[in-house]
Amino acid sequence: TRAKLLANLDEKDMVVFSPDKTEHTITVFTDTDCTYCRKLHSEIAQFNSNGIKVRYLWFPRAGPNSDAFDTAISVWCSKDRNAAMDKAKAGGNVEKASCDNPVLEQYQLGQKVGVRGTPAIVLENGELVTGYRSAKQIAELYSQKTVE
Repeated sequence: TRAKLLANLDEKDMVVFSPDKTEHTITVFTDTDCTYCRKLHSEIAQFNSNGIKVRYLWFPRAGPNSDAFDTAISVWCSKDRNAAMDKAKAGGNVEKASCDNPVLEQYQLGQKVGVRGTPAIVLENGELVTGYRSAKQIAELYSQKTVE
């Protein structure tokens, strides 16, 4: 069910960090203020060098009307979402902005698919991996025959 719900999403509604050649894709429910989300994001280059595309969906743990929720909206509404995500994940201030955005819908989707904390990594087969996993650990999961 989780895989089907995520398959129906359009990447234009996500912040995506893609390698030159994608071998696998992970979808990560994230919070810009989460320490382990920041640690995962610091490894984007390693994910990409392993052929893993990282697609971010928003899951500000404190919910709507929180600073993290507002930051997610500001990242989404910035001219360069990837650069704004990099800045937010590094603890920098992203210029406040607002626009039509998918933050609330993605937060609600996260609740629907069982996200209780961040980062929450969804593999291509729909398996939910809770908590931080390094780029190396995710690459190893994909190198096993059990994950397709």
